[in-house]
Parts: sequence; C-alpha cells; structure tokens
Amino acid sequence: MAEEPNRSSAAEISVTTNGNLDQSPDTVFQRDSFPSGPVPQNLSESSVTSSNFASTTEGIIESGPFTGSASAPTSPVVPVAPSLAVASRLARSSSESHAEQGTMKGQPNSGAVVLADDLKSPAMEKLDLVRKWSINTYKCTRQILSEKLGRGSRTVDLELEAQIEVLRDNKRKYQNVIKLAQTLANQLSQIMLTQKQLGDAFADLSLKSPELHEEFGYNADTQKLLSKNGENLLGAINFFIASVNTLVDKTIEDTLINIKQYEAARVEYDAYRTDLEELNLGPRDATTLPKMEQSQQLFQVYREKFEKMRNDVSVKLKFLEENKVKVLHNQLILFHNAIAAYYAGNQQQLEQTLKQFHIKLKMPGGDTPSWLEEH
Repeated sequence: MAEEPNRSSAAEISVTTNGNLDQSPDTVFQRDSFPSGPVPQNLSESSVTSSNFASTTEGIIESGPFTGSASAPTSPVVPVAPSLAVASRLARSSSESHAEQGTMKGQPNSGAVVLADDLKSPAMEKLDLVRKWSINTYKCTRQILSEKLGRGSRTVDLELEAQIEVLRDNKRKYQNVIKLAQTLANQLSQIMLTQKQLGDAFADLSLKSPELHEEFGYNADTQKLLSKNGENLLGAINFFIASVNTLVDKTIEDTLINIKQYEAARVEYDAYRTDLEELNLGPRDATTLPKMEQSQQLFQVYREKFEKMRNDVSVKLKFLEENKVKVLHNQLILFHNAIAAYYAGNQQQLEQTLKQFHIKLKMPGGDTPSWLEEH
C-alpha cells in the first residue's frame, strides 16, 4: 500500500494466523514502549487488516482518523481479526450447538405425537367394532325377515334338525313328568300327615277305651306303618324328581344353548351367502370387484364357523342321548320299585330299594318328614 512508509512503528502490532498476539521479544518491546494515557485528538484509530486469511503472513494494524472523545482512555491492546482456521472452528461449533438444540426440541414433539396416537387407538378400535357389529346385525335381521316372509332361502340339515326337534319335544315331556311327580309328592305328603294324625288319635282312644283297646291299637299301628312307608316312598319320589330335573335344567339346557349358537351361526352364514349371490348377479367393474372380494372372504369365515358349530352340536346330541338313557334307566327303575313295594305293603322291599340307590332319610322334629338325596 502507498501509506505503509508513513506508519509509526509503535502503531504496528503483529498477530499470528490463529488470532493471538505475537510474543516475540521485538514485538513485546515495541508494544511496551508505547505510552499509555490520554490519546491525542490527532491519534488515528487502529484497525486490523490482512492481506490474505489463507496465508501464513501476520496481520497488520492500520491507523485511521480518530473520531471519538479526547478524554476517553483507550487500551494499548486492540481487537484483532481471527484467522480462517479459527473462523471455521467457530462455525462448526455453532452448527453443532444448533443441531443439539434441534434434537432436544424434536424429541418431546415426537413423543407427544406417539402418545396422541396411543390414546387415539382404542377409540378407533371401538368405533370399528361398533361398525362391524351394526353391519352384521343388519344383514342377519334382513335374512330373518326374508325367511319369515318366504322370500329368502335357508340352509337346512334335515337329520340334525330332526334331532333338535325331538330333543325339544322330549324336554317339554320331561318337564311335564316332573310337574306331575311333584304334585304326587305333595299329595303323598298330605296323606302321610293325615295318617300320622289318625294313628295318634287311635292310640289315644285305645288307652281311654278298655273295651276297644285292641281294635284301636291295631288301627293305630297300621296308620303309623303306612305313614312310615309313605315317608320312604316320598324320599324315592323326590330323588327321582331331583335327578330328572338335573337332566332337564342342566344337561339338556346346556345342549340347547349350543343349538341356539348353531342357529345364530346358520343365520349369519345364510346372510353373507345371500349377499355374495346378489353381488355375483350384478355387474363386474372396478367398484364392485373389491366388494365381491371382501364379501367372499367374509362368506368363507362364516361358513367355517357354521360348519364348526354344526359338528359341535352333533357331538353334543350324541353324548346327551347316551347320558339321558343311562340316567332315566336308573330313575325309572327306582320309581317303579318304590311305588310297587309301597302299594303292595312290602316294607322290606321298599327299604331295600332305598338302599340300592343310596337314599337316606332324615326325620326332623316337626310333623312333616324330609329326606336327603343321594350323597
């Protein structure tokens, strides 16, 4: 530059390429010899220039006109410009700091989004379940109405339907038998109570009528014996009622529950079968093809469900028939032997029948007898 020969040596401060002061002995001496104190008004302001930041040459302080206050003290050491290496390190550290801040800000936001999705998922699942249930209910209701109006077709297994109808009819007949047997037990209980009271009356008259002591005594013993035999018969009848009632209300009813589930599966199967048939009769285009594919998948699902329920009901009916025959065989023998022995006056045979079926009687303190069922 043209002005370099006129510069004062005291105004020159050498700096290295990394922005630090040059600590060589000559430089330190020149810097220390510069007077400190108020700067005259004609003192030039120092500024830093560098011919090239990429080179290894030292920076030169350039003086210019001073425009500040004359009384303001100035420092002998002036700021210097950093080199290119320092600038690159500062830029790199600044970008890393911004990246860390961005990461810290991004993490809570992503967590909040995931949390919102988690909270939203159950509600969407419930809505989807309600939608599927509504569609299924509508199709089944339409199928039932079509069948009742005679406009819809239904799948029928003739053999299985016949077995189900026989089972329902047998249940009604067994319930009637239980009702009649319960009536017989109630009437027999009243007869027993009357016989016992009559026997007590005969026994009292036997004591108070010496001339008819034997006659009243015979009748008193007979009525008491009939009352005792009636108690044994009543125990057998109630055991018969309890066993048949268990067969009807538990075993048969459990099978009927499976039959109801089978019939519901049959309605679903026919509903989706009808829906698929209607789609197959319609046009085939880009709109109907996805619906047909979905309807085919649903039809396959409900057909498998229907076939599984039909097999389960068939197995249930088979085991129920075997169990029913076994239970009723024993109970009918018990009922017959007890009735025959009672009206034949065979007390030993009646007691032997109770022992055969493990029936124990309990005599309470009151007038009305009670019994214990099979233990």
